[in-house]
Amino acid sequence: MLNKRTHVPRATAEGLEVSDLSVAYDGPAVLSDVSLDVAAGEIVALLGPSGCGKTTLLRTIAGLERQQAGTVRLGGRILDDGTTFVPPERRRIGMVFQDGALFPHLDVGQNVAYGLPRAERRSSRVTDTLELVGLADMVDRMPGSLSGGQQQRVALARALAPRPGVLLLDEPFSSLDTSLRVQVRNEIHHLLLELGVTTLFVTHDQEEAFVLGDRVAVLNKGRLAQVGTPDELYRHPVDRWVATFVGDANLIPVATAVGTCRTVVGDVPVVGNVDGPAELLLRPEDIRVEAGDDGVVELVEYYGHDAMVQVRLDDHTSIRVRTGADLVHQRGDRVGVTYVGPGAVALEV
Repeated sequence: MLNKRTHVPRATAEGLEVSDLSVAYDGPAVLSDVSLDVAAGEIVALLGPSGCGKTTLLRTIAGLERQQAGTVRLGGRILDDGTTFVPPERRRIGMVFQDGALFPHLDVGQNVAYGLPRAERRSSRVTDTLELVGLADMVDRMPGSLSGGQQQRVALARALAPRPGVLLLDEPFSSLDTSLRVQVRNEIHHLLLELGVTTLFVTHDQEEAFVLGDRVAVLNKGRLAQVGTPDELYRHPVDRWVATFVGDANLIPVATAVGTCRTVVGDVPVVGNVDGPAELLLRPEDIRVEAGDDGVVELVEYYGHDAMVQVRLDDHTSIRVRTGADLVHQRGDRVGVTYVGPGAVALEV
């Protein structure tokens, strides 16, 4: 567990700016015209499916990959623009890889000291940084003797020790089991907030992105689909793909989406009119299951804090409804469904 600290020195955070970035290897572009700003001290989650270019973007920012076009700036300094190229070790960027990437032949202290100038490797910087991540008493341990969570904390300490202007995290919790993942994620989140480190982290987990990110950048097929706060992405996605990727979505087709639409779940007020064919985005929590005869409960997923009920309506439409933890309806029950949300976003088709 990370130590409780009476005072944590805040980082000298710098803003990160990526402009019109394109990256390709031997084939098609991996990233195309990606532009993203991360403000000093901000935590931004980079969310997307496997193979969409998330890790390539991080590696290019770190200087581990070369771009074909675009500019990377940190705190106003140009790191790469096709003419100027600052090597990785001089960028003031810390990176934590998915598997930690610790040196197995070096002990914890030596791993943390690796990125420091030689003159500082025997200073208090190493022990101070290990204390931040709750591992001050493990400075002489070898990585192979540590748990997965401890190894990730050592990797974080190694990235933080040089006091970087920005921290890049590449799915740092994906190798941990579920309970440990949540614990380590929460502890590191608190630490990053205390330190005020500018952070860009990669994940394919929507819940993780929404929990940790001040803002979320959604990447799809090498292009940024949308950037916004978790609430903006969830409530006002720009298109059908984003709507379904960032959460459970019921998409109801309508001939035109203006004013209020009559649907299979009742009258639905529309937010953002579309004068033509559209789909209404109805989140599961905006629908209520009640006594009625609209359809049959075909599936119940119980999560403890709430449940998801899937109802097959008589017109064969399938509707997912988020309910409370106290289950009233069971599989096979005849029920009614009613829209109770504040208004549905209309998405063009």
